[in-house]
Amino acid sequence: MIEDPIVAEVRKYRQQHAATYGHDLRKIVAALREREKLSERPVLNPGPKYILGTPEANKRP
Repeated sequence: MIEDPIVAEVRKYRQQHAATYGHDLRKIVAALREREKLSERPVLNPGPKYILGTPEANKRP
């Protein structure tokens, strides 16, 4: 397998980030949500996905 230096760098920083929160996914998500709240960028919600042919899909606006 070829070692890609960019992938290795991303993995290194991902490992450091996870270690900051003790590899606890709940803490990581809480920190990301807090960062999202402090951001001035708009948060988009594309809404629910519908499967064609289901009753829910037939009722959508």
